[in-house]
Amino acid sequence: MSPTPALDLLVPGDPTRRTGGSLYDARIAEGLRAAGWTVGVHGLDGDFPVADDTARRAFDAALAGLPDGATAVVDGLALGGLPEVAEAHAGRLDLVALVHHPLCDETGLAAARAERLRASETRAVAACRRIVTTSRFTARRLQALGMATASIAVVEPGTDPAPPARSAVAGSDGGERFELLSVGSLVPRKAQDLLVDALARVADRPWACRLVGAPRDPAFAERVGARIREHGLADRIDLPGEAEPRVLDAAYHAADLFVLPSHYEGFGMVVTEALARGLPLVATTGGALADTVPETAALKVAPADPDALAAALARWFDERALRARLRAGAMQARAGLPDWPSAAQRFADAVQLR
Repeated sequence: MSPTPALDLLVPGDPTRRTGGSLYDARIAEGLRAAGWTVGVHGLDGDFPVADDTARRAFDAALAGLPDGATAVVDGLALGGLPEVAEAHAGRLDLVALVHHPLCDETGLAAARAERLRASETRAVAACRRIVTTSRFTARRLQALGMATASIAVVEPGTDPAPPARSAVAGSDGGERFELLSVGSLVPRKAQDLLVDALARVADRPWACRLVGAPRDPAFAERVGARIREHGLADRIDLPGEAEPRVLDAAYHAADLFVLPSHYEGFGMVVTEALARGLPLVATTGGALADTVPETAALKVAPADPDALAAALARWFDERALRARLRAGAMQARAGLPDWPSAAQRFADAVQLR
C-alpha cells in the first residue's frame, strides 16, 4: 500500500486571516486534505518579510520539528526574508517555495530596500528544490529577476461557485445610482487613494462605492479616509473594513461594477470572485492583472493613473451598450472559471514532481 501523501505548509502570521495569499494557502490545504493528503499548517509568529528575531526563531523551530525528508511548502512572504534558515534545513528537507509575487515588487519600497529583498529572496528560493507560483506573470517575473534556480510550476487559484449578482440577472442599469465595489486590504499597493481621486472626477454621475478591506497599513487607511473627506465624498464612499464572508457575498450581490485600482497584483483573486458573480470590471493592468482580467469583461487602464481610471468609469456610466457588452462578457467568463479541487490537484502534481 502506498503511503499517504503529506506536506507541511508554513505561512506568516495567522493562517485564517483574510488576505488573498492566506486564502489561497488555506484553500489549497483544504483541497489536498479532501484528496487524501495529510497537511500540517504552521502559522509563524513575528514580522515578515523583513524578519525579526521572533520570526527567525519561529521559522527555524517549525522546520526543525519536521522529520528528515518531509516536504515543507513555505509561503514566499515567510521564506524570502530568512534565507539562512532555509539553507540550514535544505539538506534534510524537501523545501518548496510558494511565491505569490516577488517581495521586491511591493509598492513604495525604496530602491535599496527592494534590492535587499530581491537578493534575500533569490538566496532563499535557491535553497528550495521546486517553486510554485500562483500566476504565469509571477513565474515570468521570477525568471526575469534571476530567481528561477529550480523548476517552476504555475498553480492558479480556484474559484468558489456563487450566484450571479442582482445586476447580472436582472440586467440592472443602475436605477437611481450605480453600486461600485472594490475589495482589498487598505495598503498602498491596492491604490484605493487613487480610486478616490478618480471617483472625485466623476462625482457628477450617479454612483456609490464600497471599499471593503482590512486597514493593514493604518497610516495609508487614514490617508484614504482623509482623501474621501477632502473630496466631499463621505456620503458616497463607504469604508466598512474587513467583511465576514456573508457580508462580502451580499456586497458582491448588490454591486453593478467591480473596480480594482491596484498598482500591482501577483494574481488578484478578487477578479475571479467578481467574475463568479457575473460582475464586469474596471481594472488596471498592474502585474498579473494584465493576464487575469479578461478583455471581454473589463475596461483596463494603466496603473497609477487616476485620470485614465476616471475616464474608464465615465465610459461605464455613460455608455449603455458598453455596459451590456461587458456584462455579457463577465457572464461568459463566469462559465469557464476553474474550481478549487482542480487547483489542489494541480498543486499536488507540482509538489510531487522530482
